[in-house]
Order: sequence, then structure tokens, then C-alpha cells
Amino acid sequence: MRLSCALVNAVPYRLAMAIATGLGWVAFHVLRINRARTMERLRSVFPGRPERELKRIARLSFTNILKTGVEMMRAPRLDVAWMDRWIKDGRIYKDRLQALVDEGKGVVIMVPHSGNWYMAAWAMAKYGLPLFAIAAKQRNPKIDAWMKRQYGDIDVVDRGSAKTLVEIKAKLESGRAFAILPDLRVPEPDVEVDFLGGKANVSHAGAMFAVRCGSPIVVASMRREGGRHVFDHLATLRPDPAAVDKKSEARRLTREAMRLLGESVLAHPEHWFWYNKRWILQPVKK
Repeated sequence: MRLSCALVNAVPYRLAMAIATGLGWVAFHVLRINRARTMERLRSVFPGRPERELKRIARLSFTNILKTGVEMMRAPRLDVAWMDRWIKDGRIYKDRLQALVDEGKGVVIMVPHSGNWYMAAWAMAKYGLPLFAIAAKQRNPKIDAWMKRQYGDIDVVDRGSAKTLVEIKAKLESGRAFAILPDLRVPEPDVEVDFLGGKANVSHAGAMFAVRCGSPIVVASMRREGGRHVFDHLATLRPDPAAVDKKSEARRLTREAMRLLGESVLAHPEHWFWYNKRWILQPVKK
């Protein structure tokens, strides 16, 4: 890992991105890594689309994974000047989020596995947004330590700890922003939503934090455009303070967020993580 990081950081950013693009082409057209499975998924979501177009989406999706990996390895070097150059309107979006944070009830930011989803957090934290996130510990302690270093200015809460839920609630109540990737692969029945032309079982946990703390929910996505990163602000959802059944309100917000995210994926499918090992529409355990 250290050697890979050294090599990736030894070349200019644009060259590293060009190499990732070339490797993505080879991986898809020559090595055919998980190509059949991914194409099957795309055909099920986009019936009737030309095969050539589906192959383009799949190839760009794989290339995006490699580019995200390159940026993860270079993360400690991504300073404010880098963000100003490669994040479109990053400061404007930070100010928009800061205005919500200044309301004093915290903010829950939901971003899907699209574009470089890490970049959404890296950029906002680098610009000074009081941001925290949750992540699972890696099995290899050295890799876990490396990942935490790559998170940089983001305050990371370990998932699975007995104090995790309490810590998240306390940070929101102190007026901080909570960045979360909606859990799209919940094995046990939770909230069933329409997504990508099928049914998905998703967690309502993120929305429940917002309901209990009175925090607004920002639904957004990331994508690449002309070599730069672009934020797409999809909506700002607000919990109903008069809602008696908080779980039902969290489920309502979850469904609305997933509707918005689904529309975003369908509009820009080449940025979505189609290669995820556990497909989002897989059946839940009964």
C-alpha cells in the first residue's frame, strides 16, 4: 500500500487520472473484470438501451472507481488551493451548508456511492465545515490507521462501538454536520423503497438521527464533469417537528431521499458504483 501510494503521488494529478482512464479501458475491454455481472445489472435497470451505451456506462463506472482510488491515495496532499481548482463552486456549496449548520441543530448530509463520494466530505472539511462521518474499522490495523490518515480533516466515528449512536447524536446536537452514505444493503427488512426500477431495502438510521435532533437533511450527489468534481444539491428535507411517530417520519424522509438519489443515478448512471459486490436490489433475509 505504501509503495502504491508513493507511485501514485510521484506523478502529476492529470497524468495519474489519465493512467486510471487507460487502466479502466483495459480492465473492462480486455480483462473483463466483473463485466458480465455488471452488464446484467445495467440491462435490468435500462431495458431497451443500446448495448453500446450500456458498455460505455459500465466502462466509465469502472474508471471512476480507479480515479477515486487514486484520489484516496493522494488525499493528504489535497489542500484548499487544490479544492479551488478541481471542485466546481466548492466554496459556494460550503457556505450553503454552513448556513444550515448555523441554525444550531446539526445537518445530516446524504451522499450516494456516485462520483468520488469521499470528495464531498474532503472538500467541505477542508473549507472549514465542522464535519464528521462514521466508518467501520478495517480488519488489518495498519490499513485501518492508513484509512484514518486519508480522511484528513474529517472527524471519524467508529461504527459498531457501544457509544456510536450516543456520540453521533451528541455531535449533531452540538451543531455539526454528519456526512453519511445511506446504507443501501441492509440484510434485514427495514424500509422498502422503489429504486433503479426495482425494490431496495434501506436503513432509516440516518433519517432517524435527523428526526430526533430536528436536523435538516441535505440530499446531494457527486459527479465528474470535464475533469472537475461537481456537487448536485438535490434537496433539503426537514423533519416534521409535530410528528408523533418518529420512526414513521424517519421512514418517510428515507423514501423521499432515496427517490431523489434514484433520479440522480438514472440521470448520470456512468458515475454510479455498479460494481458493488452486494447488489442493492438483492433480496433480504426472511
